[in-house]
Amino acid sequence: MGTEKTLRCGVIGVGRMGRHHARVYAQLEGAELVGVVDGDQERREDIVEEWGGRAYETVEELIDAGIDAVTIATPTVYHLEAAKPLLERGIACLIEKPLAPTTEIAAAIADAAEEGGAVLQVGHVVRYDPVMRAIASIDNLRPRFIEMVRISPMTFRSTDVGVVLDMMIHDLDVLTMLLGNEPTDIYANAVSVMGDAEDVCNARLVFPEGSDGLSCTANVTASRLALKTERKLRIISEDAYVSADFVKRSVTLIQKTVNDPQLTELRRRLAEGEDLSSVDYVDIIDVEEMKVGDADALTLQAIDFLNSVRTGSPPEIDAEAGSMAIRTAERIVEKATAAGAKSVF
Repeated sequence: MGTEKTLRCGVIGVGRMGRHHARVYAQLEGAELVGVVDGDQERREDIVEEWGGRAYETVEELIDAGIDAVTIATPTVYHLEAAKPLLERGIACLIEKPLAPTTEIAAAIADAAEEGGAVLQVGHVVRYDPVMRAIASIDNLRPRFIEMVRISPMTFRSTDVGVVLDMMIHDLDVLTMLLGNEPTDIYANAVSVMGDAEDVCNARLVFPEGSDGLSCTANVTASRLALKTERKLRIISEDAYVSADFVKRSVTLIQKTVNDPQLTELRRRLAEGEDLSSVDYVDIIDVEEMKVGDADALTLQAIDFLNSVRTGSPPEIDAEAGSMAIRTAERIVEKATAAGAKSVF
């Protein structure tokens, strides 16, 4: 991007996530951090002291400074308020996940982008995680069962939404990306502890048959009341088993085709009635530890976003992708509520 015009960038909301977006724009070749907006004067001034640009109190002040692209990292309930004046003026927006607190508000944001002809990307940054990129590189991965766990201790951020929109939304986006559609059936339950919104949720999602005639079931757990942090993904497909740990940045792959000779031999011995109780299955199969890069996911996301701004090409995670995750999240909360989910206190 170094040979292209430098894009003037800003960040609205420089709390826990927004400060990292400011860092990325300040350090990224082909981008200039023009300024940040935050209601907290001390916080916005601290950011510009560290990364440059100017501190603004309002979105209109940032617009008047002249900008090409903005990250919106405010609490979710303020996404529409922050994004609408930008999008209607044709200013590109990268909006942190979730796109909106409801599908109706997500549609209003999408309409503003359409009206202004602006690039709109949703910040589902897990797609850019090197672990996820390694998984996406596996050929002919046709999931039949997926297990996802995303738990961590309470951080007391994003308390304006429940754990489904706060944390599980990442995994819902990954699921719809991997499977290409939304679930047909959902079963869920949840527990609220800190307030009215759910803090722990488990959902079982049944996805329709794909073009290969195969359906998929996913079991997804999210908690912001755990005693440790875990980010794990397991995929069982017709041809492979994948086990990924996002914290340890590891991906383990076992492929059926690679292990066909060993499996054929084991099936023959079982059919002949041989006692295989002393056989160590793990020693027989070939296990691949996939190469996982060390790139910063937030930087990769910013590069992709600014490339869309430069070229006018559709972003990988557009308003429909963001809305799809929200629709699924809403259905999960509805099912959990119908199942009797309520506070334990």
